[in-house]
Amino acid sequence: MNVGEVAALAGVTVRTLHHYDRIGLLSPSGRSAAGYRRYAPADLDRLHAVLLYRALGFSLEEVATLLDDPSADPVEHLRRQHRLLLDRQDRTAAMVAAVEKELEARTMGISLSPEERFEVFGEHDPAQHDAEVEERWGDTDAYAQSKRRTAAYSKQDWLRIKARAEDLEARFAAALTAGVAPDSEQAMDLAEEHRQQITATYYDCPPEMHAALGRMYVEDERFAAHYDGRAPGLARYVSTAVVANAARHA
Repeated sequence: MNVGEVAALAGVTVRTLHHYDRIGLLSPSGRSAAGYRRYAPADLDRLHAVLLYRALGFSLEEVATLLDDPSADPVEHLRRQHRLLLDRQDRTAAMVAAVEKELEARTMGISLSPEERFEVFGEHDPAQHDAEVEERWGDTDAYAQSKRRTAAYSKQDWLRIKARAEDLEARFAAALTAGVAPDSEQAMDLAEEHRQQITATYYDCPPEMHAALGRMYVEDERFAAHYDGRAPGLARYVSTAVVANAARHA
């Protein structure tokens, strides 16, 4: 492949590939009769590794050291990259969970000082989600009801609410790990407890509304990442339990 084809395939610029060649990070295996760069499959494999390490935050010098280490083989590179990606996935899931909690908090009209918001919900300011919340739910009765209810909640109230929610999520995760079917009585009872928590804390949540929320837990990547960050597959599990519980009540 020529340099333009490789650039298009990898999503980088020709200038980037020229730079990698100049510093010895990725030199093409051959040249055409006219002297143009020609990249072999092995060159593309190395480029893939370079771009992945760069995406993980490594400098070009660090990438060169890793790839030119004579003691490492391609499988070891893949294992290292896999470990790094899993670490990043865990950090990203934790960040998404924090943002999701803040989004929910802002949706419910939390009235806390900045210091109290930080203590309860973490380092991100929930106010950044005001526009989205207003657009999606601002004209609903549930939104208005939750605003009225939560306006008087203190920091201790929110800490108790957060603890109850986390306890319920932990029991959902335990049921998933134990192999309890998501449409079983046990799982549906957990889903019903979840519905009752919403009703008691935020707004009246009838089964059909709860089912819609359950579907959102897999359709909205932020909710899915929050649940799956606690246990892989938990978003789908909770969603199925919630929908099954709604059908049971219907």
